[in-house]
Amino acid sequence: MTGMTSSARPFLNRRLAEFGTTIFAEMSALALSTGSINLGQGFPDTDGPEEIREAAVRALRDGRGNQYPPGPGVPELRAAIAAHQERRYDLLYDADTEVLVTAGATEAIAATLLALLEPGDEVIAFEPYYDSYAACIAMAGGTRVPVTLRPHEGSFRLDLDELRDAVTDRTRLLLINTPHNPTGTVLTREELTQIARLAVERDLLVVTDEVYEHLVFDDAEHLPLAGFPGMRERTVTISSAGKTFSFTGWKVGWVTAPPALVSAVRSAKQFLTYVASGPFQYAVAEALALPETYFEAFRADMLAKRDVLAAGLAEAGFEVFRPQGTYFITTDIRPLGESDGFAFCRGLPERAGVVAIPNAVFYDHREAGAPFVRFAFCKQTEVLQEAVKRLKAAW
Repeated sequence: MTGMTSSARPFLNRRLAEFGTTIFAEMSALALSTGSINLGQGFPDTDGPEEIREAAVRALRDGRGNQYPPGPGVPELRAAIAAHQERRYDLLYDADTEVLVTAGATEAIAATLLALLEPGDEVIAFEPYYDSYAACIAMAGGTRVPVTLRPHEGSFRLDLDELRDAVTDRTRLLLINTPHNPTGTVLTREELTQIARLAVERDLLVVTDEVYEHLVFDDAEHLPLAGFPGMRERTVTISSAGKTFSFTGWKVGWVTAPPALVSAVRSAKQFLTYVASGPFQYAVAEALALPETYFEAFRADMLAKRDVLAAGLAEAGFEVFRPQGTYFITTDIRPLGESDGFAFCRGLPERAGVVAIPNAVFYDHREAGAPFVRFAFCKQTEVLQEAVKRLKAAW
């Protein structure tokens, strides 16, 4: 039997067997095969600032980063990250011992969970959650404990009592994502205060995914959990350049945390990518130092796009949960007479020429996410307008 082995054991590690191919790959392939507008995967369809792209070209030509960069990241970027945290949030981090550059936030999450978890440790994550969380917890041998964000008065909200009840003697850490993908929820000061008190009271580590920190709208405000009382010494803060500067392919992320936590994460990270994105690190250092006008214009542009898509989805018959942050809109398809997000999204390209993502893939409790579908608005305005036109014509 050529190509077969005599072992009956599956090739894939059992910890990863439940995951398979990501929904993003499936839906992006569907977009290509049907010629649909892809509002599924969260990547912009235009590049970020020209001066930052030129900074990467300059680094390449000057021979900066073409060989292995330093393990913790190039000094210029680590200094820029520390300066950003101080300037924006009044959080002081030592660039040499409390900052670690990673291959995007995805590697930062993986390295952090692999470093901090032992088999059997429980990790509380807000459901729905970014799909890599579950896979990384599984690879580390941990147990994920979802706390479900539920619709309430037009947004998805956290039940703090449910969170507190989910903590056990086996809980090792809380995995927090704010602004939250896919729901667009931004945790409030009061919610973060209660989470901080719980973490201190139960002596928990906290990992915060803050990649959408610069995309908050309306009256929402991004507040890093590390800035709350008792949290700096127990919090690993993760962010990246991809979402803020629209260079998602560069894969430049980072961790800020106390020295002992950074050292632990670096121990795992060095055996994943070792290092990555050398020339891009220099460019991102310049990006983080852009004037506030850049960040304001970026946010205003995304806000306008949010409103175009949100209004169009509502006119097409969806119930729309208007996001306070990120560049995703979650909708409820039940007003359209639908209730199965998977079936809806698999049929949407043929029906309307648009691709979206079923939120149920981000849930352990699949039934809780069944009627919800996510659309990305980080696209050119005319693309969003065409998608809206197609969706309104389909119903």
